[in-house]
Amino acid sequence: MRTKFLLSAAALLLATTPILGHHAFGGEFDPNKPVLLKGPVTKVEWVNPHAWIHLEVTKDDGTKEEWMVEGGTPNTLLRRGVTRESLKVGTQLVIDGYQARDHSLLRANGRNVTYPDGKKLFLGSSGTGAPTDGADPTEATKPGQRGRGGF
Repeated sequence: MRTKFLLSAAALLLATTPILGHHAFGGEFDPNKPVLLKGPVTKVEWVNPHAWIHLEVTKDDGTKEEWMVEGGTPNTLLRRGVTRESLKVGTQLVIDGYQARDHSLLRANGRNVTYPDGKKLFLGSSGTGAPTDGADPTEATKPGQRGRGGF
């Protein structure tokens, strides 16, 4: 009887626990498709596991596109100096990053954000499949060393 109760309790707990999936950079984004996005912030989703910045990008022909740019976790972004205040709607940003593997989507993983005053901060993911392009301050500069971020 006790075993049946414990199994039922475990099943209920597992059924009600949200499962948050996480992906490797290389599973969703294409390191061979860099993008440079310029435009005003239209929306920010300050959520786990990744914050999302929405930009209105004007193409060369004058048409506008709404891009979604994935950043790190809100906590990680805060530690890097990216805040809700620095991502207000209307703020003009330049974001470089990498386009989603599904090129029909206007979605990218942001590596760096440059603000109107020229300040540049790291936004992007690191780890499996992410480019080692020197943008990530935690990347090792030489084999066996920790990155500049000290993590």
